[in-house]
Amino acid sequence: MSALKSLGSLLAATVAAGVMGALALAPAAGITGAAIARTDAAMQTNLADMTDGTAPGVTTITDVDGNPMAWLYSQRRYEVNGDQISQTVKDALVSVEDRRFYEHEGVDLQGTARALITNLAAGGVAEGASTINQQYVKNHLLLVDAKTEEEQARAIEQSIPRKLREMRMASELDKILTKDEILTRYLNIVPFGNGAYGIEAASQTYFGIPAAELNVPQGAMLAGIVQSSSYLDPYNNPDGVLERRNTVLQTMVSTGRLTQEDADRYAAEPLGVLEEPRTLPNGCIAAGDRGFFCDYALTYLQAKGISLDDLKHGAYTIRTTLDPAVQDAARDALADQVDPMTQGVAGVMNVLRPGADTRDILAMASSRHYGLNLENGETVLPQPSSMVGYGAGSIFKVFTAAAALEDGIGLDTVLDVPTRYEAQGLGEGGAKNCPPKTYCVENSGQYRPQMSLRDALAHSPNTPFVKLIEDVGVPKVVDISVRLGLRSLAVDKSYNEEYSIADYFKAANLGSYTLGPISVNPLELANVGATLASGGRWCEPNPIASITDRNGQELYLERPACENALDPEVADALADGLSEDAIKGTAANAASAFGWSAPLAAKTGTTENHQSAGFLGFNSGIAAAPYIYNDGTSTAPLCTSPARQCQEGSMYGGTEPARIFFEAANRIPAATQGDIPEASAKLEKGKTQEFIEQLRGLMEADARKKAEGAGYKVTTQIVRGNGRPRGQVVDARNADGSAFIKEGDTISLQISDGSPAPVVRPQPEEREDLENRFEIPGFTQEDIERFNEQLRDALGRP
Repeated sequence: MSALKSLGSLLAATVAAGVMGALALAPAAGITGAAIARTDAAMQTNLADMTDGTAPGVTTITDVDGNPMAWLYSQRRYEVNGDQISQTVKDALVSVEDRRFYEHEGVDLQGTARALITNLAAGGVAEGASTINQQYVKNHLLLVDAKTEEEQARAIEQSIPRKLREMRMASELDKILTKDEILTRYLNIVPFGNGAYGIEAASQTYFGIPAAELNVPQGAMLAGIVQSSSYLDPYNNPDGVLERRNTVLQTMVSTGRLTQEDADRYAAEPLGVLEEPRTLPNGCIAAGDRGFFCDYALTYLQAKGISLDDLKHGAYTIRTTLDPAVQDAARDALADQVDPMTQGVAGVMNVLRPGADTRDILAMASSRHYGLNLENGETVLPQPSSMVGYGAGSIFKVFTAAAALEDGIGLDTVLDVPTRYEAQGLGEGGAKNCPPKTYCVENSGQYRPQMSLRDALAHSPNTPFVKLIEDVGVPKVVDISVRLGLRSLAVDKSYNEEYSIADYFKAANLGSYTLGPISVNPLELANVGATLASGGRWCEPNPIASITDRNGQELYLERPACENALDPEVADALADGLSEDAIKGTAANAASAFGWSAPLAAKTGTTENHQSAGFLGFNSGIAAAPYIYNDGTSTAPLCTSPARQCQEGSMYGGTEPARIFFEAANRIPAATQGDIPEASAKLEKGKTQEFIEQLRGLMEADARKKAEGAGYKVTTQIVRGNGRPRGQVVDARNADGSAFIKEGDTISLQISDGSPAPVVRPQPEEREDLENRFEIPGFTQEDIERFNEQLRDALGRP
């Protein structure tokens, strides 16, 4: 027994010296000097963390107005200052856990020596006697510093070396921090059960009030729970918690912090906790139908170097760009047009704000509910922001038109619109009865034999765009689509292991690209519209307005610079060229049904087998791309009214997708007040038309000289002059029938034969009235007059 007393004296002296002597005994136990140095360094690092005082907290995710929509955490903790904690809690905790807290220097020598002697005699750790300093050290090592299960086990192992390390660090803390700082840090870190870490979370969990408002019995209850937060659960063990609370009240009496009379009165009160613990949802599941946006925001931040683990621990405030009014408008429109419970059919929509230097995402929605219950039409798949569906269909004609405008075609350039077109070198297959090694395409519907590019964009025949992509080249069209926003196509290898989708279509030179036969990322598709609405300037879609740390400091996010994806003049012309779809084109019925009257550039799209359909709409206020597709295992066609899977497809981009846009956009002031640019005169005509106009009216020799001087080859063809002098150029065209005349091409000069102008006979008034009233769908009066003139020429009649 005398030996134990001597050891007790030695240990007491060791503690008084900061436990340095205890570590000096380490070599006798087989510990090397290097190991001691490493341990020393680790302890210094741990001490630095403890004195800093930060611990895992709750990251809050809000909309652009600051309204919380989700939370993220590994430990639900809200750090508060000492003056934000009721004094009654501090008094209760000191009374029951460490009554000599304000007297010792981090380690209670008397209690520790006694406990260590008992532990040595027992051959392990049988008695605690930990001070609040020591408990803070242990909890910090376990809850903050430990990153692995091994480190967690080491932080709470029942061993004398661990106890000695804990004592030394507790002693050092007392030299660095004030007593109130230590007590505050301890109350901020310790677990209180039911997922509550720290006094503020505990106060909110059990009483629904801030820690500053806790009264004496409430504070006593929480101080008592610390002993064993799992066992002392007021919902599962109310009697045990009541008994422990009353014990704490008695310790407050014994330490002079409470009178016996008050203690007895408080002991008679019930626990007074909430009917059920007030917890906090963890993760984007709390965001409901905003969950798709929430998920994308977290994915975006991880791509910027802020890991999910950082976000779960860092107590950040993430203010997203989500506009609640726009989000609700998009979600409501989707749910109205595509029932969330419809099997195998989903609709998605992203809304972006155009801009030359920023590209905020205002909404990201799906017809599906966000959640884990598949039977309830829920999903957590990133539908609005990943490669989905079977293609955007004719929306891809926008890229072919962009390439054509860039190459010099004009919006007024007249294109041939054959019923069927068979192309060589653009892949094979397509329409029925297609010859080998030939790509065949047919129109879906009846169209007049020629259209301007502007009208072709509005009415969307297939054949002229296949002819255009043949003229400008598939690689150019693919590259423009990537530049304008479909960036995933340049990296996705779902078509071929060796090629990205973009490279695959370029390498195979597939003309079908203009008909949009491939999966798309709906967010990127919407960004195409935003790029065009921003004068051809691409910016990365941005879901983050700001992210600040627990101290209110904003974090810098490295974002790619915006890029000039398309010449502004070409982008403006294309926007202007798309302006008639909602007026007289494929989206006109939907626009009319919702009373749409604001300027809008738009394009509808439907895949060949009706397995997906989309709509791209934009002006200076918004850009959005509703997209409906099969989201199940079936590849059945989609039908309209209501949206569903069916035997024979009837859904088009001008049905539900367009309706979704107009229904939502009507509720978005930026959309209804938006505008679109006008095409320049140069791009109304285009370089081709401009050059032809320069040749018209010249004599053959002069026209030949001008054309050959510009790098063209020349052939001639004699045509009726209709009053023009013999030898004068009536018109010119590419000899191969292309809408383009590019350097090196052969121009066919149409030369007048000198025939007289036809005699125009006055028509009876009734006949004139009839002609004025004569309308053909899709034909302008100019078209009709031109047709009449050509008919008279062909018949040789005035």
